[in-house]
Amino acid sequence: MNTNANFSNTPFWHDDVDLTVQTTALEQLCDTVEVLIVGSGFTALSAALTLARAGKSVTIVEAQDIASGASSRNGGLLGPSFHKLGIQGLIKKFGQQAADDLLKESLKGFDWLLDFIETEKIDCDLNRCGRFRGALRPAHFKSLAQQAESLAEKLDYPVKIIEKSEQYAEVGSTKYHGGVVYTKDASLHPAKLVKGLIQLCQQQGVTFVAQAKVEKITQNSAGFIVEFAQRKINAATVLIATNGYTGDVTAQLKKRILPIRSSMIATEPLSASLMKRISPNLRTHGGTDRLVFYYRPTPDGKRFLFGGRALSYRDKPQEYYHFLRQNMCALFPQLQQTTITHAWSGLVAYSFDHIPHLGVKNGMYYAMGYCGSGVARANYLGHQIALKMLGQGGETCFDQFDFPDQALYSGNPWFMPTLLRWHSFADKWGF
Repeated sequence: MNTNANFSNTPFWHDDVDLTVQTTALEQLCDTVEVLIVGSGFTALSAALTLARAGKSVTIVEAQDIASGASSRNGGLLGPSFHKLGIQGLIKKFGQQAADDLLKESLKGFDWLLDFIETEKIDCDLNRCGRFRGALRPAHFKSLAQQAESLAEKLDYPVKIIEKSEQYAEVGSTKYHGGVVYTKDASLHPAKLVKGLIQLCQQQGVTFVAQAKVEKITQNSAGFIVEFAQRKINAATVLIATNGYTGDVTAQLKKRILPIRSSMIATEPLSASLMKRISPNLRTHGGTDRLVFYYRPTPDGKRFLFGGRALSYRDKPQEYYHFLRQNMCALFPQLQQTTITHAWSGLVAYSFDHIPHLGVKNGMYYAMGYCGSGVARANYLGHQIALKMLGQGGETCFDQFDFPDQALYSGNPWFMPTLLRWHSFADKWGF
């Protein structure tokens, strides 16, 4: 095996996209702003664009560089992101009507983003390639196929059931026992989508402030006092759009999400014949693993990207480089001698009910908890929360669900590495 670990820990996506943004120094901001958005990823950018086009003056503040979080680092897989419980699990937990509503809203958000990208003519390598999901165990295939067929019956979401004897035409791995192709799923270049959104926001006069960590937010009769290390700003309205990077300054939101580190590796350029053997139709891919691995060709079809949950909450590139490479080669022995050129990560956020949430808490608007499927959800719900802020609707089926917390959990996911290692063990031994 080629174990050369001389790789870049900068996301592959950043190689050909300059995310440098013209920003305003915090010291140069007016003492009072109309709308202040904390965070600068998909949620923030989508909301800012909607608000600015409605005539609002919008300021985005970011603790690090603009769009340096998971929005420009993710795998670029795009789908409806249906709930992990499946149809029958949703019905049992929430009832038939709520289950139907959740499924329809998920597809609505997916369709909304596709239409938005095409209407705005954002060049982000959008490709309606479809997604293959493989059954890791023989017992998984039946339930995977049944759920896919049920979704196809309820929604405009066509699928193809792939028997094990036919899967060679979809994926170059013998580890699966058949699977399903979700034909509407798509892929894109996440950093290019981020850049396109930033450019649209700049055209509407949105102000960007980088390296501006919020230290405290206090509500008063006029709105909010937002404190930074350097100064204080008055804001009439505040939107928290921090998802996996939500911190102590909004402790009531932080304790309602589980930040999880998701990591990726990129291979060196592969031959066309090798790529064809691994991914014959150049789709996005995944399996029924508990730990959640996802993989795809790059938009030009020359490299292979492989991602999954990191076993540590901290950013430890050497650790997830080896972990992802090992799992990639277990699925695709053809890649044993392939050099890895990039390894990087970002934080995603899960809610305790695996449902995204948006609304108002302590007077501040928020949208977060995308459960690892933030490309469609964050953009769609950023738009929807902006409509709520404008008093122009923005209702979603997610509004009916309370944003749950857990007793004794304050936002520190100290237990996640142990839980993730258990899932890895269970995947290996078929539990």
